[in-house]
Amino acid sequence: MKYIEKLGGATLQVVESIGRIVLFFISGVTRIFVRPIQADKIIDQMWFVGAKSLFVIILTGTFTGMVLGLQGYYSLVKFGSEAALGSAVSLTIIRELGPVLSAIMITARAGSAMAAEIGVMRISEQIDALRTMQIDPIRFLFSPRIMAALISFPLLTAIFDVMGIFGGYLTGSLLLGINPAIYMDKVIQSVEMVDIAGGFLKSFVFAIVVTTICCYRGYYTHLSTRGGHGAKGVSMATTNSVVQSCVFILIVDYIITYFLV
Repeated sequence: MKYIEKLGGATLQVVESIGRIVLFFISGVTRIFVRPIQADKIIDQMWFVGAKSLFVIILTGTFTGMVLGLQGYYSLVKFGSEAALGSAVSLTIIRELGPVLSAIMITARAGSAMAAEIGVMRISEQIDALRTMQIDPIRFLFSPRIMAALISFPLLTAIFDVMGIFGGYLTGSLLLGINPAIYMDKVIQSVEMVDIAGGFLKSFVFAIVVTTICCYRGYYTHLSTRGGHGAKGVSMATTNSVVQSCVFILIVDYIITYFLV
């Protein structure tokens, strides 16, 4: 009976957590459109999530494309198809690596900071103070962040895609001797609008997943960390938010890819 009780208790905790995060997400999204619109906070979060992540996205995208160009060339040359390197690099980045790696890098840089910042506000009772002042904490803390993420994620993904294709060009054309015109011609011929739309769809969904999980973990720091209070609780919430976001990025990526293929 003890094992059944433990199983039942664990199941109830999972169901309760799922319900709480769904309600948290719905509350945050619906409050985006409550007047007055928090335009200044949204712009601040776009600067934090988007502009401050630009360097790491450019760097990661460039080297990802360079590695793909190097590995792809030595794989294709075995079949005498090295001219198709532009197609291989561009489709791999636009369909998969661009949205996924962009989301993971943004999670590591901005998502962890969201969880830590809101977690500190929770343990220092600043969120309770907002309620005392009749300020909706979800609208104040979560709504601007998810709106900024929905705008920033696709833009950063597009930059990652461009830099990845450019990185493949550097490796394939400048280092390995593939004709630059052939490389770019293969990119133009192989990439279709449906590929780009699929990558942007993933980036939108990843924005929702990452922002919701990170803000939720910070907002409910006091509930989601067993035995963790104060600084320890915030560190546990931040770690959990990053790990869970990355795991769900990969799971959601598979689900979306399954339906798009």
